[in-house]
Amino acid sequence: MIQRIQTIYLLLSAAVAGGLIFLFSLWTNKDGFEVFAKDNLLYFGMFLGSAVLSLISIFMYKNRKSQFVLGRLNIILNFILLGLFVYQSLNLSGETQVSEKGIGMFLPIISIVLLALANKAIKKDEDLVKSVDRLR
Repeated sequence: MIQRIQTIYLLLSAAVAGGLIFLFSLWTNKDGFEVFAKDNLLYFGMFLGSAVLSLISIFMYKNRKSQFVLGRLNIILNFILLGLFVYQSLNLSGETQVSEKGIGMFLPIISIVLLALANKAIKKDEDLVKSVDRLR
């Protein structure tokens, strides 16, 4: 059913990955301009991919195993995105591109936490259904 707690978690994850990227900057470059995810095609695509996976996962409520797998894939996608941010902020020498890090670099962490909570709730539902099947 759609009115479960994991739906709220997945919807919040989709809002973080798809909506907040337009509000929070990823970093400020050396010229003082804020760089958003929409300015870089790779980051924009990965954020939108994460949002789409969350929305698809919401409507797969009849198949909890697929919903769980999509949640794990989404977590992996967010870890890759977080790794790209860490690599870019640590690997660049001096003040070449990233002058000041923005809050947008931490959005994948929020999304990972929400997806982990959703997967925990999906697993709890799956265990409940299995326990009822044993009683039949």
